[in-house]
Amino acid sequence: MKSTFPNISISTERLVLRPLDEDDVPALAEMMNDEQVAAWTDVPQPFTEEGARSWVTEYAPAERTSGRGLDLAVTEFLTQRLVGIVQLTKTNWHIRSTELSYIIAPWARGEGYASEAALAIAQWLFQEQKFERIEVRTAADNTASQQVAQRIGCISEGVLRNACIVHVHTEDGTWTDVRTDFIVWSLLPEDLDAVSEELADIGGFTSFSNWN
Repeated sequence: MKSTFPNISISTERLVLRPLDEDDVPALAEMMNDEQVAAWTDVPQPFTEEGARSWVTEYAPAERTSGRGLDLAVTEFLTQRLVGIVQLTKTNWHIRSTELSYIIAPWARGEGYASEAALAIAQWLFQEQKFERIEVRTAADNTASQQVAQRIGCISEGVLRNACIVHVHTEDGTWTDVRTDFIVWSLLPEDLDAVSEELADIGGFTSFSNWN
């Protein structure tokens, strides 16, 4: 049974989703130091270029080769500028299920890039990798992430109470942990049929294996 993701590149109308490389390190470090990223994720703060390089050269390759997941850079098709990251984690190859998350750089937000990238990888997972379930978990107050999940056709399944830790600034400028709920969303192959034709056209993809 196949148990690892291929070294893949996925192209949409505006984006290329590809493996991270060392040229991404400066932009990746800058993106991960954004306050919204710090608030909603567990990315260490401050996030250094050394940390970004370790992610690119060690963590991401290990995730793929172990079968646990897949980390892809999201770049603009025309400029090749890094606009974000999509991640697959907690992959279960027996039931063909994985968890999807996404981060978009501050300058690129509001352009529909997260939805386009998420839809493209969902289509690839269902059509080429024969997956049967994608799960998305969003913090209760993270409305932007919830809107992406809804836009690509995810169905809200329920709430994991007190299962999420977010981060807020204190008066002295430091970060503190605050516990909140996770909203759990799922996407099945048939759910993509309900996605609008306009969004499906934007997210239509071409994939290239053995990317280098």
